Amino acid sequence: MKPFKSFFTLIPALLGLGMTPGISQAAEEVNLYSARMESLIKPLLNQFTQDTGIKVNVVSGKADELLQRLKLEGRNSPADMLLTTDAGRLHRALEAELLQTVSSDILNERVPSSYRDPEGHWYGLSLRARPIMYAVDRVNPEQLSTYEQLASDEWDNKICIRSSSNIYNQSLVASMIAADGEDTTQAWAENLVANFARPPQGGDRDQIKAVAAGQCDIAVANTYYLAGMHYSQDESERQAAEKVAVFWPNQADRGTHINISGAAVTAAAKNRDNAIKLLEFLTSDAAQRWYGMVNGEYPVREGIEMNDTLASWGEFKSDDLNMRQLGELNAQALRLMDKAGWR
Repeated sequence: MKPFKSFFTLIPALLGLGMTPGISQAAEEVNLYSARMESLIKPLLNQFTQDTGIKVNVVSGKADELLQRLKLEGRNSPADMLLTTDAGRLHRALEAELLQTVSSDILNERVPSSYRDPEGHWYGLSLRARPIMYAVDRVNPEQLSTYEQLASDEWDNKICIRSSSNIYNQSLVASMIAADGEDTTQAWAENLVANFARPPQGGDRDQIKAVAAGQCDIAVANTYYLAGMHYSQDESERQAAEKVAVFWPNQADRGTHINISGAAVTAAAKNRDNAIKLLEFLTSDAAQRWYGMVNGEYPVREGIEMNDTLASWGEFKSDDLNMRQLGELNAQALRLMDKAGWR
């Protein structure tokens, strides 16, 4: 598979249709704390400024560091909007009283109810599925079925996955608690840990590379990272990605676990109206197409075009659990994972 085109060459085609000419001087502004790399989201923000005249000032950083910064700044924070990954982090911001509610007919119409806070504190912008990934030369996909089945003896010494400190795994376990109950999930986690091929180490790309290298046969990872490897400029990453295939678990019941990247208006927002406009822009057709075509994520809206890599993995049934529950069950999931010896 050839590397995917640089997003810098695609943005004009994705965002330029139907847009008004640029405004040389931005009369207004909005301050964004973003856990996404500025270089990745900057083209979208530039287009928003061109379309509205609202300048976007970005502070980029790691998700947990930005949350801590918001806490320390309190009501004096200059941030109007927080953009971060994982519903669990959005819920932490909500619990810390860092967010305010937003009432927007546009957002409520565009963002499905399971991908937004029921009270309007935050809204999902893109989806990240966390399916099973397997070695195409060693695993028959007919051997696979559910997340629960990964705890069976068949996968002894064959599974790679990130540590319990990773919030993506915490949210996966939270979703299983919601579906199966705490006792059943506890037993599952203990048996899953017994099937680890190695102690958890590295990020999602490292788990995929370990499968490709034969260190394990199965990984649980976000499709976002596999997509990035497919159109990476690093040939070794592209080669590793070709050795791994996606299996959508739990298609006969609740569906594959998904998570979101999402955004919210901060409690301290001084430019609230502009922040809401930016939120609405990020759910527009053009912005959603950017997520699906350029960034390797699934749009939150149906019927949006996706790149060939995502399309090649086929359609799948996703878990419709409201994302808020991933945050509400996070502490329970952490205790369970610790008790299971998942380090």
